[in-house]
Amino acid sequence: MITVGMNYNVNPGKDEQFVAVFKKVLQIIGEMPGHGETHLYRDVYSEHEYLIVSEWTDEAAFDSFIASDRFKGVTDWGKAEILAGRPKHEIYGSEKEPEAKCPVGKH
Repeated sequence: MITVGMNYNVNPGKDEQFVAVFKKVLQIIGEMPGHGETHLYRDVYSEHEYLIVSEWTDEAAFDSFIASDRFKGVTDWGKAEILAGRPKHEIYGSEKEPEAKCPVGKH
């Protein structure tokens, strides 16, 4: 299982459209093999910053989603009309990621 954090900076006045596009993407994600669940969060300190947190069985399943024509069709419009910059994605729980170490004496 991996968790993917997708960070988005939305142009002012485009927040409602971003959420509408997210809902379309959520429908596509729900049909993708390997998808668990996805949630959208808004930064309380920066009103146009969003984080999408998505769970996948593995990195290959997420990569298939990102490479799909359906995802590209929805996101190409978003990049041109809604986003203030390039989205940033980070993968947590990947087999490439080193194991987290607990401080000594904290258990």
